[in-house]
Amino acid sequence: MSRPKEKGKNPLRVQVISAHPDDVDFGCGGTLATWAQEGAEIVYTICTSGEKGTDDPAMTHLALARTREKEQRAAAAVIGAKEVIFLRKPDGELQYSLEFRGELVRVIRQYQPDVLFTHDPANRAFDNQYLFHADHRVVGELAFDAAYPAALNRNFFPGHLAEGFTPHAVSELYFFATAQPDTWVDIEPTLELKIKALRCHISQIKNPKVMEELVRTWFGTWGRERGLAYAERFRRLQIFHDPGQRLQQLKRSLR
Repeated sequence: MSRPKEKGKNPLRVQVISAHPDDVDFGCGGTLATWAQEGAEIVYTICTSGEKGTDDPAMTHLALARTREKEQRAAAAVIGAKEVIFLRKPDGELQYSLEFRGELVRVIRQYQPDVLFTHDPANRAFDNQYLFHADHRVVGELAFDAAYPAALNRNFFPGHLAEGFTPHAVSELYFFATAQPDTWVDIEPTLELKIKALRCHISQIKNPKVMEELVRTWFGTWGRERGLAYAERFRRLQIFHDPGQRLQQLKRSLR
């Protein structure tokens, strides 16, 4: 599938909320690069700076945080993202809280995305140590709860109104690294950009050739599930703010 349609003549606004630097580029970099080329405005919100992503005893948290933020900004530029925001929460220690949810509501209201990408909060199999990272689970749940109903309801976090951030309704969510995909996006035209973006994460990828082989194998396998050379896959959720929207979708599905 291609990207969702713009609202009128306005460009599609896309926001990604992820736990760590590089999550975005692994999870949905090819799709974002494709949509950026088609005119979408893309903003990254990274909850931590990944300051614990090292085994080097000489590397301080501050030094690694600065490095990883620089790497993520470089990767975002490759993809075509407009901006990268870091919330600088403690890496590996994310916890669900109303305060944290409020921060995500604020950035959603600030950037007003039509589409939101994040970790799949439904992932609970615990059969992959990377996929089911505690930070990923927390961020997926928080991002979903921030998008609906909090961001669109003025009664949630009313202090945002005084800051100039008005309620906003997200239309679609795309959950990446999902165990239950229902949407495949052809990324053959942007696979090289995805790999180039991942190569920016020098502090995390010690052997770029192995990484590239893994990416081609992994996303090639997913592509073949739908007759494509390479694909990223997602669990897609439409948020129906008008009951009539849901009724029309059900009618179409029954034809």
